[in-house]
This record gives sequence, C-alpha cells and structure tokens, in this order.
Amino acid sequence: MEVLSTGERIRLRRDGADVAIRMPEGDGFGLRAVPMPTPHPAGFGWIGNPQLVMRVPSVADVDLAVFAPPFRHHPALEGGTNVSVVEVLAPGEARIRSWERGVEGETLSCGTGSAVAVAWLARTEGVSRWRLHNAAGETLSVELQLGDDGAWRDLWLSGPARHLGVVRVDPALLTGPHP
Repeated sequence: MEVLSTGERIRLRRDGADVAIRMPEGDGFGLRAVPMPTPHPAGFGWIGNPQLVMRVPSVADVDLAVFAPPFRHHPALEGGTNVSVVEVLAPGEARIRSWERGVEGETLSCGTGSAVAVAWLARTEGVSRWRLHNAAGETLSVELQLGDDGAWRDLWLSGPARHLGVVRVDPALLTGPHP
C-alpha cells in the first residue's frame, strides 16, 4: 500500500499483526563516517535526520541522561544528532535505547534510530535482518539490503501498531493563509 504524506510517497505493508514502513532511500541516505570520537564502536547515518549509534556491553548500564547529551550536541554536527545505544544479544538480535533531539530525552522507541542501527549492524555483523527490543518492551523487526558504499535499499521497519484514535483536522487549517 502507498500513502501520501507532505508530497512524499510512503510504502506500508502488513506483517501479520505488525505494520511495516519502508524507510527513505536514495541520494544522501545511508551510512557515513562517524564525525566525532566515541568511547565505543559506532556508526553514523542519515535517514532524513542524523543518527549516531554505539555498541555497548549493556544498554541497561548506560545512564543515557548523562551519556547521550555530549554526543547529541557535539560541535561536529550542526543541529546535533539522535543517539542510540545497542547491545547485541545474538546474531540478528539486539536491545536498543534512544535519546532523541527535539524531545531532549530518552524515548520508548526511535524508528529512524532503529533503522540506522540495523544498517550499521548489518555492515559490522554481516546480518541483514534484525529483531530489536526497545525501551517500550516491544520487538521491532528491521531488514534491508546494504551496499558496499553504505547506501541501503528496501530498508523496512516493522512493529506493533495500535489504533489510538481519530484526528479530525479543522478545515480552516487546510485552506492555507487567510488575507
């Protein structure tokens, strides 16, 4: 299924009880060089926003409120970056926690962070399909095809979807500026 959002076509599919979204790809999207020194093995990518991912021995042992802000606001990145930490449990399975810019705190799950984390893990671990356990206690699935240059194709993120409600937009908001 395709939907249109702010002029961009977005592909969705149903995976059993989960919903999957195909993440952005093409020119400019993909893994890049890590722009600053890090205390752990790290990856960096652009997926519409910047994502720094570090592999740590235990995500539970990381105090994200102390650990993430120096990277989030690092001068090497104008505007900063999201910061995720991953703990590999087994080939194709990991835990992840994320600190998101804008929120300026830990979130229960970061879709773009999860996608870039798996792209980097695919490069370093050689596995292109991962199950990620997020801070919400949910399991996300991420799969992709990764090129040697760090660009990805068919990067799909799937996880549980729940109906939270219906939004009714005031028609006055859709008509544009008023004279």
